[in-house]
Amino acid sequence: MKLGLKPGDRAQHQMQVLPSHLVPALFAEANAFPDMPKVFATAQMIGLMEWACVEQLRPFYDVGEDSVGIHVDVDHSAPTLPGQTVTVETEVEEVDGRFVWFRVLAHDGIDQIGAGRHRRAVIDSAKFNERLEAKRAAAGLEG
Repeated sequence: MKLGLKPGDRAQHQMQVLPSHLVPALFAEANAFPDMPKVFATAQMIGLMEWACVEQLRPFYDVGEDSVGIHVDVDHSAPTLPGQTVTVETEVEEVDGRFVWFRVLAHDGIDQIGAGRHRRAVIDSAKFNERLEAKRAAAGLEG
């Protein structure tokens, strides 16, 4: 990871909520939540928070690096409707070698909808893919 990312660094990332981001769309192939409210799903909010952290971290990747989420601790405190835009604010809380802690806060223009912490690990993509191939083989799965 390149030098320069430090505690206190902040960024923002936005996304408009689409029908595919709503609770009934989760695990749609299994029809898992057909009667749930048509609001922004918690799982989608967490994914958006991760995406926002990746976008803040991305300029600091060395060639061949990426990152994976390894911890999430957030609340989801207010519903968001399709068509609303969610803004996620990220702040680097700690950089410990290849591990980065972020504070995250999500807002839909009316309410704060979620807040908490997220931790990412910077990885060597080639080594990570080797681990995946070994796991695929151990699980008897085709590539």
